Amino acid sequence: MGSWIQNELLGMRWIHRWMGQLLMWLGVDVQTRMGGSIQFFLYDVIKITILLCVLIFLISYIQSYFPPERSKTIMGRFHGLGANIIGALLGTVTPFCSCSSIPIFMGFTSAGLPLGVTFSFLISSPMVDLGSLVLLMGIFGYRIALAYVIVGLLIAVLGGSVIERAHMEDQVEDLIRNAVSTSIESPTLTLLDRLAYAKEQVVSTFRKVFPYILVGVGIGAVIHNWIPESMIEHILGHSNPFGVILATLVGVPMYADIFGTIPVAEALLSKGALLGTVLSFMMAVTTLSLPSLILLRKAVKPKLLGTFIGVCVVGIVLVGYGFNLCQGLLI
Repeated sequence: MGSWIQNELLGMRWIHRWMGQLLMWLGVDVQTRMGGSIQFFLYDVIKITILLCVLIFLISYIQSYFPPERSKTIMGRFHGLGANIIGALLGTVTPFCSCSSIPIFMGFTSAGLPLGVTFSFLISSPMVDLGSLVLLMGIFGYRIALAYVIVGLLIAVLGGSVIERAHMEDQVEDLIRNAVSTSIESPTLTLLDRLAYAKEQVVSTFRKVFPYILVGVGIGAVIHNWIPESMIEHILGHSNPFGVILATLVGVPMYADIFGTIPVAEALLSKGALLGTVLSFMMAVTTLSLPSLILLRKAVKPKLLGTFIGVCVVGIVLVGYGFNLCQGLLI
C-alpha cells in the first residue's frame, strides 16, 4: 500500500506509462534520447501541475485561518526558543517563494516581533512549506521528504536563534523599524469565502510559477537524457568532496520555487548525484535566490543581510554533508 501511494498516487507513474503509450502511438520512440526527453518533459509537467493546483488549493484553505494579523498574535504569545519554533512552523503555511514571504516578514518586524522569530519565519516559509512535503514524498519517498522538512525547520529555528542572540536590531532599516503597525481585526470568513480565496490563490500562484516549472522540467529532461552519468558523478558524486558547497553556491543566485527545482533535483539524483548535494541545491535556490535577497536588502542593512546569508549557507552545507553520510539509510 505504501509503495502504491508513493508511486501511483503521489508519483503518478501511470501518467508516465500513458505518455509513453501515446508517444509510441504517434510514432515517437521513447527509447531514444529525444523521445525519452519528450516523455520525461510531458510526464513531469502534467504531474507537477496536478500536484501544484491541488496542494495550493488545500494549503491556501488552511492559510485562510492564519492571516498575517493572526500569525502575529500567535507568535507574540511565545518567547525564546519556543517563539522561534512557532515562527518556523507558521512559515510552513505561507506563500511558496521567498519573494512572497518577505513583505510578510517586513510586517512582522514593523509590528515589533523579535528579530530572531521573524527570521525563523523567513527561512522556513519558502524552504519547508507543506507543499514541498507532499511533492517530495511523490518524487523521493516519505523518508527523504520527512527528513528534508525536519532539517529545514531545524535550520529555521537555529538560524533565527543565532540572529536573535547577535542583537542586531539596529541593523533593520529605519523605514521598517519606525513604521507604524496598525492592528486590523481580520474579518470572519465563511466556508464559501475560504474556498473562493483558495481558488484565487491557485490561479494567481499557478500563473507565477508555471514558467519556472517549464524551465525546471526542461533542464531536468536535458540532464536525464543527454548529460552522461559519469559527468554528474564526477561533479556532484562521491568523487568530489566539495560537491555540496558547489551545489549550494550555484543555487544561491538562481530564482525558482520548490516546484521548479524538484525536476532538476530528480534528474540529478537519477544520474548519480549524492542526495545531500541535491537537497542543498534545492534549499539554496528556494531560500537564497538573488531577487529575494535584493528585496530583503530594502528591509535590513548589509551586516544583517550578510549574517542571514552566512547562517543559511552554513546550515545548508552542513545538512548536505549530513544527508550524504546517511544516504544509504534514506534511499
